[in-house]
Amino acid sequence: MLVAAGALGRIQTETPALPEALRRVGEAILADPAEAARSTIITLAERSGSSPATVTRFCRVFGFAGYAGLRVALATENGRAAQANWDAGVGHEIGPTDPLDAAIGVMAAADSRLIQETAAQLDAGTVATVAEAVVAARRVLIFGVSTSGAVAVMMGGRLRRIRIPCWSHADAHEALADAALLGEGDVAIGISHQGRTREVLESLGEAGDRGALTVAVTSFARSPLAELSDHVLTTASRETTFRLGGLAAVHSQLFVLDTVYVAVAQRTYEQTNEAFELTIRALESHRVERN
Repeated sequence: MLVAAGALGRIQTETPALPEALRRVGEAILADPAEAARSTIITLAERSGSSPATVTRFCRVFGFAGYAGLRVALATENGRAAQANWDAGVGHEIGPTDPLDAAIGVMAAADSRLIQETAAQLDAGTVATVAEAVVAARRVLIFGVSTSGAVAVMMGGRLRRIRIPCWSHADAHEALADAALLGEGDVAIGISHQGRTREVLESLGEAGDRGALTVAVTSFARSPLAELSDHVLTTASRETTFRLGGLAAVHSQLFVLDTVYVAVAQRTYEQTNEAFELTIRALESHRVERN
């Protein structure tokens, strides 16, 4: 369920997939979030060409009891964003002739806001539950395809570095085969921006059928992947020129998984420090001496 923190990011991500009447409400909010935070439910209904009942239904879709809760969330986020100047450069397009320093500024602004939105909507209790399951698991499997697969492989390497028995795959057949070998007490983490990637759904479903705890990392909290999973870690996605969809979500996927990694390391503090010492020593001979 969406909580107040991170509401605007969730609305931006999921509005395009909503039914038309609800989509118009989301579009009206996104067009001017500050105005929506000040408006009455009747005013917003008129601006979106809908009804107060539709606005209420929209609020409930995103986890609020009614419009009052959504207004508070929007006002809080608008105030926080203004104070931190998160919106500087956000929404600007990068043209083919723009100076590189301007493009860098747009990218930095978008990525900064992306991480803030992801952190705001992340549930610490869910992160802790997943981390505890990873620590206790006989086997952890992380998988995704395309860019999400690269994120899975990176996270798998980090966990193995601190002696967590983890397998990570970007190959659908390998992921499905390993999922079939999981059992009670094991953990399977599937990564998919939209939560609709067939290969990830199949692997996570197989893992769940075998009794493993299943975790979704996705930008869409009501996606098929989220519905299939025991726990959901949601990511924000802020598209910029040349970085669309899953490419835009990579930074937030890495951030969410990094919170799990840190929580695991906290719970295995002595083991983690010992592993760091051993691996640093083993790799030292491969480093060039400083001048």
